[in-house]
Amino acid sequence: MMSNKVSFDFTGVSVLVTGGTSGIGYAISSAFADAGASVTVTGTHASAADYDTELSRFAYKQLEMRDGDAVDALAASLGSLDVLVNNAGANFPDGLDEWSPEGFQASLAMNVEGAQRLSVRSREALAKSKMPGGASVVNIISMMTYRATTIVPGYSSSKAALLALTRNLALHWVNDGIRVNAVAPGLIDTPMTAPMKPFQEMLDGELAKQMMRRMGTPEEVAAAVLFLSSEASSFTTGTAFAVDGGYLAL
Repeated sequence: MMSNKVSFDFTGVSVLVTGGTSGIGYAISSAFADAGASVTVTGTHASAADYDTELSRFAYKQLEMRDGDAVDALAASLGSLDVLVNNAGANFPDGLDEWSPEGFQASLAMNVEGAQRLSVRSREALAKSKMPGGASVVNIISMMTYRATTIVPGYSSSKAALLALTRNLALHWVNDGIRVNAVAPGLIDTPMTAPMKPFQEMLDGELAKQMMRRMGTPEEVAAAVLFLSSEASSFTTGTAFAVDGGYLAL
């Protein structure tokens, strides 16, 4: 029987995944935990018990990414950190129209400003990492980083800014033993994309924009994050890894 499955060993590694309670974030957190890492996830609810998802294998921290004081407090509590995954994000923050100045600003605050603040505040903890290949920051961006949208311009702009931040932090921290990369998911089967499933014409229209003509899985995104956090990618920094079914190539 043929097998080409890759496994990672993150025993003894400390990982922080923002927005790790569902979807892509939960798959990333689970993959790290399966590989032996000590994983902390953040969410907006008061406790892990407030989620339907089983989170008992993770440490849980309540965090609103737009609350600067809360972000600072979390970073100050870390001590040391090996991997930071900036996954938390959403479109239509507070139900606002992203074409309005208020909605646009709220999207930037949620999707890029919070990630920047947490990353910078966590620099000291990351610099203490003894992980082979160096500490790793992985930012989750989007296909909307590269393509225009008329629906969520704030989200799109924030993800493009997060890619620029990835490159700038990679250069800024290259001598600190901290690598910074991004993963750009395509159309992934998550709670965020679930509302389009009943509308087959809409779903087919999106699938027609990429080569593989299917939705990706959160686990396929998680695999890329683990690779970029591992010693196997020790010569990789400042780049974006597309997990998109061939979307960008069309």
